[in-house]
Amino acid sequence: MPASAAPIGQTGRVSEQSGIDREKKLAAEAAAELVQDGMAVGLGTGSTVAYLLPALARRRLSIRCVATSMDTARKATELGLAVDSVDTLEMLDIAIDGADQITPDGWLVKGGGGAHTREKVVAASAARFVVIADSTKPVQALRPPIPLELLSFGLAATLKHLGEAGVVRPGAPASPDGGVIADYHGPIGDPAEAAAWLAAIPGVVGHGLFEPAITSDVLIGGDNSVEHRILR
Repeated sequence: MPASAAPIGQTGRVSEQSGIDREKKLAAEAAAELVQDGMAVGLGTGSTVAYLLPALARRRLSIRCVATSMDTARKATELGLAVDSVDTLEMLDIAIDGADQITPDGWLVKGGGGAHTREKVVAASAARFVVIADSTKPVQALRPPIPLELLSFGLAATLKHLGEAGVVRPGAPASPDGGVIADYHGPIGDPAEAAAWLAAIPGVVGHGLFEPAITSDVLIGGDNSVEHRILR
């Protein structure tokens, strides 16, 4: 079989994946165009943000960036982007990140990579928070699992509060700040009520439900275009 050929039975999956990657790239490049010279920029974490970093670097703007993970910071620095400590910037002009689920009214699920607590801090610190995604991420209603970051101290007690629906993610590394990564597999219902309930459990450092008030724009890549949803 030629080296460039896909294995028999995998051609469809390869084509589908390349299509999703193209959508991520389109959304990321559209978001990069929203960044202006002199801005303080928050950089998220994940596979869609991986397309954002080179798109930003190609624009050769004079910007200061903060990153939600060491991996993003390393990749951004390698591309020539100036990355500062988040503690040096009280307010960001814009933050750009991906999402795992996006509802029509703007609720998000984030945290597949385990950095959702930092991602929420950075998003809330930005005057404009822009979400970038491929066409598989919009949903009519949020569904489990919801990523969680838990304190290692008292972990057993925290998991008891969560019940059988709270499960430590097998093989997951610690969060960027040393937290235990878990997932909530129970029913969500009203996202606002679910978010409040999870936030009130002692030992839950952060959850992956992002309320609509945080997000300004959603950019969703399609076949050859980008849908731009303006939320505020």
